[in-house]
Amino acid sequence: MTALISQETEAARDGNVTPEAPRGRAPRFRSRRFRTRVSKVIASIILLAFTAVVLTPIWVLVMVSLHHGNTSPSNPFALPAPIDFQNYVNAFQNMHYLRSVGNTLVITLATAVITVFAASLAAWAIVRHTRRWTRTLYQIFVSGLTIPIFVVLTPLYEVMQKLHLLDSYIGIVLAYTATIMPFAVFFFAGFLRTVPAELEEAAAVDGAGLIRTYWKIVFPLLRPATATLAIFVILQVWNDLILPLVLLSSDDKQTVTLAVYATIGTHTMSPEQLLPTLVLGVLPLFIVFLLLQRYVVAGIAVGAGK
Repeated sequence: MTALISQETEAARDGNVTPEAPRGRAPRFRSRRFRTRVSKVIASIILLAFTAVVLTPIWVLVMVSLHHGNTSPSNPFALPAPIDFQNYVNAFQNMHYLRSVGNTLVITLATAVITVFAASLAAWAIVRHTRRWTRTLYQIFVSGLTIPIFVVLTPLYEVMQKLHLLDSYIGIVLAYTATIMPFAVFFFAGFLRTVPAELEEAAAVDGAGLIRTYWKIVFPLLRPATATLAIFVILQVWNDLILPLVLLSSDDKQTVTLAVYATIGTHTMSPEQLLPTLVLGVLPLFIVFLLLQRYVVAGIAVGAGK
């Protein structure tokens, strides 16, 4: 018996005997793989359902806006026959579309640039130069997140009136920058706390000043956060109606949202005439997103990872 056991041991050592697979491993593996497939199928179904919920109103909006005449279509989901673009031509003319889009682009881009640079500089000073006044300044910025825009509308209007900045690009850009700055400083400060300060210290040892350190070291490190914040600012300014309605009065400075509001308020419209106005209002932002979606998603993903 001892000899037989030793022979089996030597054979197993030489590789002539295949060790028996543990019982129950294959069924457990199959069960885990089955659960993984089921979870993927369920996730795909949920994703498709949410996609349908989001896209269905957009599809109905476009289909009804292409309908001919002033009568409502019997089936709003069906492609109209014939397709009529006259409602879009009328909306384009009533909105003074090119002028309102140009105004919105100027205000949006100016606000994004000023907010990014001002907020990044303020957040850098708060995070890297920890003093009592910087902590107090940060608390003031954070407290601004709790104040609704409706609370500051009247004081903001009075300040702009005394500075003679009503109905001007400079006034509304400064107003947007002031209202977005609390979130922008909070966002940049949180990102900068995850960035090591060794590179800035090395630049200071090499004799770089504050401006050069910021422009050559700090700002390039903030690119993911900058992309994310710029997207937020663009969406916020482009879709806003409150500040243009309060601070802008002349027709030649109307933004897209203000033009949509004015067109709806001054014309009696059927749904077929109203919906092209709404489509034209969001169309430029939709085109920009399609062209830059890779950079938009990458900026959001990297910024969220930080």
